[in-house]
Amino acid sequence: MLLFVGLGNPGSRYVGNRHNIGFMAVEEIARLNKAPPWRRRFQGAVTEANIGSEKVLFLLPETFMNESGRAVQEAMQFYKIALKDIIVFHDELDLPPAKMRVKLGGGNAGHNGLRSITAQCGNEYRRVRLGIGHPGHKDAVHGFVLSDFSKSDREWVSDLCRAVAEQAQLLVSGQDATFQSKVHLSMDAQGWGEEKEQ
Repeated sequence: MLLFVGLGNPGSRYVGNRHNIGFMAVEEIARLNKAPPWRRRFQGAVTEANIGSEKVLFLLPETFMNESGRAVQEAMQFYKIALKDIIVFHDELDLPPAKMRVKLGGGNAGHNGLRSITAQCGNEYRRVRLGIGHPGHKDAVHGFVLSDFSKSDREWVSDLCRAVAEQAQLLVSGQDATFQSKVHLSMDAQGWGEEKEQ
């Protein structure tokens, strides 16, 4: 079994926040794979589905971002899921909007959700880094991530989440590089390539 974790903050006031793009991506993967309704468990919302030949548990922690690791640890221990089988989807300030990268382990770059998971569970899990861009100054970061995507951003956010969901089987089978390139090809085909590199 694999564990797909979307990072975000619970509650209606945060739904459209840049910080919640991890929730958005995992919700779209679950929807596309016809997962049953979400239910409350492990201090979060969970559902599951088969992707290819693998069972995947989807988890949206409802502990608020800086305590995300508590929910991840509970699910991990209950199902005896190895750290290498956890994939965390999160917003990434250091990538341009509409870009995406996959990496194993590494630093947390000031991301409180990743910091919490690393503290509770260990560091060698995979991260799907969903680019939201940077406001330009570190003092502006807090307000930036906790504000909603603009109306003009919502289209690429939707396209990126859908591209990630459509290629999720590659992630499940460990083909991270192919997953990354296919998502980028999909985004380029929809016109998000060159424009967002500037």
